[in-house]
Amino acid sequence: MTALHRPAPTGAPVGRDRGGPLADHAEQFAKQLASATELGLIPDPDAVRAVWEDAAAPDWAGPALWLHGDLHPANVLTADGTFCGVIDFGDLFAGDPACDLAAPWVLLPDGAADHFYGAYRPAPDAATLRRARGWAVLRALVCILIGDAGVHGRPGGKPTWGPPAHVTLRRLVATAS
Repeated sequence: MTALHRPAPTGAPVGRDRGGPLADHAEQFAKQLASATELGLIPDPDAVRAVWEDAAAPDWAGPALWLHGDLHPANVLTADGTFCGVIDFGDLFAGDPACDLAAPWVLLPDGAADHFYGAYRPAPDAATLRRARGWAVLRALVCILIGDAGVHGRPGGKPTWGPPAHVTLRRLVATAS
């Protein structure tokens, strides 16, 4: 597999709320976890919190890389069960590759994340993989809340977003360090 992320030039846009230090999102994580727990959507909030706490790895020290920043099931096209495209590059920006490297937890079947990371080049270091899990837990919580809003007819809700987000969270918790 060739490298999916390329260095961005000086002056490339930064992500509005993604691609920077994961620690900057601690308050967002806490609010989303509390909301989802209060709604009865998270059976074991302590396990979810443990995944988040494990993601507290050193910040990305490499060059800012081009990122999609919004890789989830609604932005990936498939044909016959195979990925065939990625859409919605409206948030294209430069930052920490861990943001996009959360995608295997969100998009791939059980057990496939390790295979993906094993084939990815250059191979991500342990800190990047830990931050990727943190980005994945954030994305899962957002999508769980959007899915629940859709189930209950609230504005901005998309009921199809909940089931894959619950699967993502289950995978992350099951593979916690």
